[in-house]
Amino acid sequence: MKFRKIAATALASTVLSLPAAAQQGVQEETAQGDVSITIYQNGQSLVQDVRNLNIPRGTTRIEFPDVSAQIRPATLSFNAENTAIVEQNFDFDLLTPSKLMEKAVGQTVTLIRTNPATGQETRERAEVLSTVGGVVIRVGDRIEVLRDDGLPVRVVFDEVPPNLRARPTLSVTLESGRSGTRPAQIRYLTPGLGWTADYVALFDEGQGTVDMQGWITLTNTTGTTFHEADTLLVAGSPASGGYNGSYAPPRLDLVQAGTQTADRERLGDFYLYPIEGRTTIANAQTKQVSFLDAQGVPAERTYTAGVGWLTNQEDPQPVGTAISFNSSREGGLGDALPAGTVRFYQRDQQGNPQFIGENGIGHTPMGSILSLRTGDAFDIYAQAEIVSRERIPAAEYERSRQYRVYEDGELVREVQVDRAVTYYRTTMRYTFTNAKPEPVEVQYTQSGLNRGWWSLDYRVVSEDVPGEQISYDSRLYRVTVPANGEREVTVTYETRY
Repeated sequence: MKFRKIAATALASTVLSLPAAAQQGVQEETAQGDVSITIYQNGQSLVQDVRNLNIPRGTTRIEFPDVSAQIRPATLSFNAENTAIVEQNFDFDLLTPSKLMEKAVGQTVTLIRTNPATGQETRERAEVLSTVGGVVIRVGDRIEVLRDDGLPVRVVFDEVPPNLRARPTLSVTLESGRSGTRPAQIRYLTPGLGWTADYVALFDEGQGTVDMQGWITLTNTTGTTFHEADTLLVAGSPASGGYNGSYAPPRLDLVQAGTQTADRERLGDFYLYPIEGRTTIANAQTKQVSFLDAQGVPAERTYTAGVGWLTNQEDPQPVGTAISFNSSREGGLGDALPAGTVRFYQRDQQGNPQFIGENGIGHTPMGSILSLRTGDAFDIYAQAEIVSRERIPAAEYERSRQYRVYEDGELVREVQVDRAVTYYRTTMRYTFTNAKPEPVEVQYTQSGLNRGWWSLDYRVVSEDVPGEQISYDSRLYRVTVPANGEREVTVTYETRY
């Protein structure tokens, strides 16, 4: 089958202009039907497309253009009344200047050169020899390389290669028991569609509140535009394979997990976030849709610091600054929060919102307490130092093992092996400085107390500030540091190390 001759530039770097209709915002033509898309956060999406097709009786081949260029063919499902699928093919070689040239290797094309001085055109027939690292052609008895030197050169091809498609196309061979027009559904998984949650939070430190907007950010890199799609977002990551040895890292943002059920539709263990109305998700496009708008949510700024071992810090360290809030129904955001990034702003003295930091959150059930670190405090420092460490002889022994010896079925002796236990008494001094004009509370964590099974009998002998044991390994101290002042806290531990 012959096509009309088509012209292309010699190199694939050509910038193609949009058709006039596209430039004016006119809906481009599509073969898609009633499209529904479910987008997950693990890089996969489910596309369901129902098209009305005239399917003849017997064996026939039907083409489905405008499918995802990244379709996973093994996931394809086809359904039409009185019809069965026999074979499927996916043509993913798209019609581009570079692909045209690649397919023309060994073929003859027409070169049109324009003289920049006179504007006169000359035509020559040329055989394409290679496109590896550049285009090599034979013109008559000479070999040339088409160069990207700015000179006007066009390549005219006699026809479009039959295996090149203007749009990603799926073709299926069907066996139909009757002829006639009927709905036909294709369903497949594809990467290239994704979404994230982005939160914009305006923190009012004086009022102790935060105003938060939540945005769904959709991206499409599938190579295909999905027109007027019924779009559903799933907050969660369905498993896509066997266990790969990975594990979930600890969540530093989550202080307490919530126990409230959000007023949203659920699918199994996932929450659903439908996009209101139908929307067109254009290829190579980012689209944002609002899903959360909460005003006056109680929030506070917190300061945190800590040390991971009974050791000296050579220099004072800036404490971390964080903003804490609740996602509960009664006094918080009142919603389940899909994983994403929270960006905080705060008004300056002129009333202009200024960016003060950002951090990520994981999937968060409603009713959770979150504390998101936004950076290091400029005016508040903390330093841990060892004041003294001494060895303490144990006053008693720890039995390490015991065994019995039998001879002729009778117990002849019992053997008990004891060993002395040595303890260490370590006095730590934590020094806090505050250059702010108001007092602050620093939540300071001493961790590293549990060094293994042999060290589980450590004890806290004395402490200037009552501590809170938040785990067997860590103890929390809430220290109030005066305005423009300094405070020292001393704690003594007895440990096996």
